[in-house]
Amino acid sequence: PDAKTARSSVVWAMWIIGGFYIMTTFFGFGAAALIGPDVTKPNPNMSAPMLAQLLGGEFFFAFICAVAFATILAVVAGLTLSASTSFAHDFYSNVIHHGKDPLPGREVKVARITAFTIGALSITLAIALGPQVNVAFLVGLAFAVAASANLPAIIFSVFWKRFNTMGALFGLGGGLISSLGLILISPVGFLGPQAAIFPLENPGILSIPLELAVRSHTGLGAEKATEH
Repeated sequence: PDAKTARSSVVWAMWIIGGFYIMTTFFGFGAAALIGPDVTKPNPNMSAPMLAQLLGGEFFFAFICAVAFATILAVVAGLTLSASTSFAHDFYSNVIHHGKDPLPGREVKVARITAFTIGALSITLAIALGPQVNVAFLVGLAFAVAASANLPAIIFSVFWKRFNTMGALFGLGGGLISSLGLILISPVGFLGPQAAIFPLENPGILSIPLELAVRSHTGLGAEKATEH
């Protein structure tokens, strides 16, 4: 497809995916209203299954649990494959080897090692955090980091004809660094809630506009910058 069709597809995907994620907010309010905070607060990760059990009985509860398990497997497998192939192709081949073909089979080997490393780190982190950590909150932090790094780049690539690679790199780096830095000095970071410098637990409200500002003021007219 051409660039116009690709931009249209991105816009449709943003609306559809965003609509589904907005629905999770209403699910949370529904669980709090129907089940009660006294039941959901000890184990917030079970809010959706308990809401399904209340509305549809044991069968619907089992169905939602099966769907959640299948979704977890699909997401973990997809993210692991995506991260390993991106590292092997984009970073190892294009950055380290400057776009030249590495030794035969080396890229596949790097992808396998990366997948194993990511899996081991994820398992270790999950065990260290324990079952009492709210998964939805961690997902929110991950979304904030991803949105800080990617959302402005996507918006500019769709709506700004002067979008170029140099500004995209500055914007991606600025969003990633700012979001992670704000998390570290937030109440959920290493400083703790009492000594936190940034008062909010989620950095998105500041890091996303910051990356928009960084991206809109960098890269224009830069040497060898490519417009899209």
